[in-house]
Amino acid sequence: MKNIRLVVLLEASLMAAFAVILDMLPSIKLSPSISISIAMVPIFLLSYRRGWKAGMIGGFVWGILQISLGDAWIATPVQMVIEYFIAFAFIGLAGTFTGTIQNTLGSNRRSKAILWVVIATFAGSLARYFWHFIAGFVFFAEYAPDEMSPLLFSFIANGITMLGSALLCSIVLVIIVNMAPRLIKVPSHHQEISRKAS
Repeated sequence: MKNIRLVVLLEASLMAAFAVILDMLPSIKLSPSISISIAMVPIFLLSYRRGWKAGMIGGFVWGILQISLGDAWIATPVQMVIEYFIAFAFIGLAGTFTGTIQNTLGSNRRSKAILWVVIATFAGSLARYFWHFIAGFVFFAEYAPDEMSPLLFSFIANGITMLGSALLCSIVLVIIVNMAPRLIKVPSHHQEISRKAS
């Protein structure tokens, strides 16, 4: 049991580091407030392999790394906690669909697995950007155009970012499910015993 927990923690750390690397790649910048990338993919992979708790740990570690590397936009300590600890951790809630994804992959129902991966990816993205939306209108109201309310500005900016990132991440994850499902599928206890016995 302790070995499994250690493996999960190592996976969470590696996926968080991989997310940082992907975040350094050029992203689609529609404006200073709207940036679309595939950086969440490793946290989604972790969530679909190990569940929501591991996903939340991975997202939390990613947020810490963002701050440690100086790649964070910090206005106040409260905003930092909301946008880099809470928001990043909430990506892991996509892992609430892990059981369904693992079952569909295990029974070779790949098209259903793809559907659930896409649904889970949008759910995890929504969970993250809900917190960015809150922080946007509370802490960055001055960036809203004069004729637009900060609430609407944050909703539009974070909504477009969320939809764009969720779509890009979904495309990458669908490719992974089709070409390398082992990156998501975790062997069951029975399969592990059979593999060791052979």
